[in-house]
Amino acid sequence: MGVATAGLLAVLSVLGGPGPAAHAAAPTESRPVYSYANAIRESVWVDTRLDGDGDGRTDRVAVDIVRPREPAAQGRRIPVIMDASPYYSCCGRGNENQKKTYDADGNVVQMPLFYDNYFVPRGYAFVGVDLAGTNRSDGCVDVGGRSDIQSAKAVVDWLNGRAEGYTSRTGDTRAQATSWTNGRTGMIGKSYDATVANGVAATGVEGLETIVPIGGISSWYDYYFQQGAPLYDSGPEWLSDYVESPEARARCAAVQKRLVDEAPRSGDWTSLWQERDYVKDAHKVKASVFVVHGMQDLNVRAKHFGQWWEALAKNGVERKIWLAQTGHVDPFDFRRADWVDTLHRWFDHELLGYRNGIDREPMADIERSPDHWTTDTVWPPRTTAATALRPGKGATPGVGTLGLEPGSGTERFTDDPALSETDWAADIDTSTPGKAGFISRPLGKDLRLSGSSKVTVTATPTTATAHLSAVLVDLGPATIRDYAGAGEGIATLAERSCWGPSTTGDSSCFRTTRATTADVDATVFSRGWADLGTYADPDRGRPLTPGRPYTLTLSLAASDHVVPKGHRLALIVAGTDKDLIDPPSTAPTLGLDLSRTEARVPVVGGAKAFAAATSGSTTSGSTTSGSTTGTPHSTAADGLSTLRPSRPVPGGK
Repeated sequence: MGVATAGLLAVLSVLGGPGPAAHAAAPTESRPVYSYANAIRESVWVDTRLDGDGDGRTDRVAVDIVRPREPAAQGRRIPVIMDASPYYSCCGRGNENQKKTYDADGNVVQMPLFYDNYFVPRGYAFVGVDLAGTNRSDGCVDVGGRSDIQSAKAVVDWLNGRAEGYTSRTGDTRAQATSWTNGRTGMIGKSYDATVANGVAATGVEGLETIVPIGGISSWYDYYFQQGAPLYDSGPEWLSDYVESPEARARCAAVQKRLVDEAPRSGDWTSLWQERDYVKDAHKVKASVFVVHGMQDLNVRAKHFGQWWEALAKNGVERKIWLAQTGHVDPFDFRRADWVDTLHRWFDHELLGYRNGIDREPMADIERSPDHWTTDTVWPPRTTAATALRPGKGATPGVGTLGLEPGSGTERFTDDPALSETDWAADIDTSTPGKAGFISRPLGKDLRLSGSSKVTVTATPTTATAHLSAVLVDLGPATIRDYAGAGEGIATLAERSCWGPSTTGDSSCFRTTRATTADVDATVFSRGWADLGTYADPDRGRPLTPGRPYTLTLSLAASDHVVPKGHRLALIVAGTDKDLIDPPSTAPTLGLDLSRTEARVPVVGGAKAFAAATSGSTTSGSTTSGSTTGTPHSTAADGLSTLRPSRPVPGGK
């Protein structure tokens, strides 16, 4: 993590309170010493140097700013916290769907969320950027492409004196930022906003010191597909139309057409997806990264944080992570007080250079059960090793074994698009035609899986197209966050808590929340999907020959889960995962060659730990400790249907 030089610390030490820097001890925490009520509120339009809407002039994006008045008057420059979003006018931000509001002069009155209320009095500027084509900005929404990313990158450049800003959307009066900011910028946001932060960091732009992506996309292809399997019934053109301003829709037909033409529902990789893949550019990231994600997020699925995290680690990026047992939920709504305190300390360290020790604290916070968290110095733990678990035949067809020894024989199942992973898990001990299940012995010790898994299958289809799903399941009773419920693991209460000063038009008080829980008998904690037609090339599908075996590897979402003593670990292989992938054109029957099928799972302690956990016998279901996510007792065919909207919208709570 970037620790500022002694000179910078001396300059910034006055932000902790009054008195000359030369006589003040180096501060460890910024304090609310500036007036929020008297803060400067202004709007600037920054030139992106792109002409996305083809009107003959470069696009300008609207930048709304709230910053303390006192530092500029004293000749001191301050850092910036920035949230670049397409949702400020169409849909709102946060659990209460707040939108920007403006006064008669066009200056922002309400800035959504608590960031400005809390951080402006502490010596930060807060900047809310309307992505191109949204709210008061020119240009077109291109759903994670060059226009989206340049919308925010240009603002970082402007804050550092490298781009032009203007006091109006069409005028020529210049606006400068270097008189009040030192250019050190931290980006934050949830979902689409987090995705833009990832994309901007992947450009390597100077001045972006840190990002805090909450439930962010790391590759847009993996939002709409997974290895050829379509995950929604539309592509990015629907989302673009959803968030664009009415004026942008009228001028952005060409961009919309490209989003249709270059994102075929075949699931083939195209140049459009290449442009929107930030993982490939992780080597360019200079900012530190504080990742937050719900491990049961079935909107922006956990694969996104897993592949991003692994790429950042490979390239030596400084990082921190929180993993919750929620769905697509902001930490402000599942761990509020701890989140505000941690975020405060993170920005103080990364943007003000304060030596507050957060860089020496555990890398990972992980929610084990509702509101119960553990920490890890390094994530995944250093003793984690990919361990090959192999399926074997059992005494009952479709109910097999899972262990370290190679299996043999064949299992068969028929794709049933009416069934979901929760149905498969509920029937794990029963011979049913819609899935093949493989189950370990009851565990004599807790078994922890931490990271991403891969499942390699050799399958023989009866049709020319086939989709595959693979899920890992913790079999045993537990009380978990009800991620399948309407709040995805939280309930919103009537009471409010306040985080900073308020004004008449911008309250710092937000409705509190609590965890919602469900008692479950099985926990699906990692999942992955693929089109079998991508067996030879993950970027392009091809027709299958019925009766011919094909070998394919599915990538499963990252997770961190403890299967407790007394529970069993299961691998399920099936076809369509209802509500999570779209079914193929026909419903095939597939035969699995068990001798050529295996799961490589990230076991803490490796194969020895798995062998030790399964070497003895114990009573199944003897404990509930450590189980974190699951399948409600009342398992129904549509049990996951409330987890995603009818169209993909990476926003919400």
